[in-house]
Amino acid sequence: MKHKFAVQLYTLRNECERDFPDTLRTLGRMGWAGVETAGLHGHAAEEIAEVLREAGLKTAGMHISVERLRAEPDSVKAEARTLGTRRLICPSVPHEWRHEQGYIRLREELNAAAGELRDEGFTVSFHNHAFEFETRVGATDALSYLLAPEPDNAILAEIDVYWVSRAGRDPAAFVAPYRGRMPTMHLKDMTADERRTYAEIGTGRIDFEALLLWGERSGVEWYVVEQDICEGDPLDSVRTSLDNLHALADRLGI
Repeated sequence: MKHKFAVQLYTLRNECERDFPDTLRTLGRMGWAGVETAGLHGHAAEEIAEVLREAGLKTAGMHISVERLRAEPDSVKAEARTLGTRRLICPSVPHEWRHEQGYIRLREELNAAAGELRDEGFTVSFHNHAFEFETRVGATDALSYLLAPEPDNAILAEIDVYWVSRAGRDPAAFVAPYRGRMPTMHLKDMTADERRTYAEIGTGRIDFEALLLWGERSGVEWYVVEQDICEGDPLDSVRTSLDNLHALADRLGI
């Protein structure tokens, strides 16, 4: 499964802003199989696609705001095709939509986008934080409403296991309904101290063994590491996460 480990480039946003191509080459040398983009830092998609090929990296997916997804679908599709991915992920909820009617609107907008893109081979997913659990939509929390595994809901899941844990839920139990509906999963560890802040994979309290085993049975195509804030050098942090994931995959024999 080592060919399924990718890094969300928001983790390395400062490094990418300084020198995006060099950062990608560094990740390739480090042994990552792929990246998930969070913007192109002023570079053309064609240029970045060439650097990715040179570095031996694939594109696990693209984080795209719901606003851009709806306003610029042709531009989004062209960028995704150039980068070699069909996975489009809404990374968050606009601040002004974080209420019941806003989540209802978000589900409608993302389903409309998914319906328009489906015939061209694209999928639309949603990446969570913890705050979605704070709002109710009918009888359920907003995240479960957005991702409900129902025939008329085309929104796929990109569960961020740190934020599920931060909300007081068990990540392994929470992902269970999304078998076959989660092409990408966000891996992020949590410190074992009272801060409960971001940590390198394998250094905190989250049980990744159970999540990886579930993912391999349930259709996960990419395990995407994201660390919002790194206490040291972010490149050192992602190296530690990758080394620990490789060790875990070896131990599990997957």
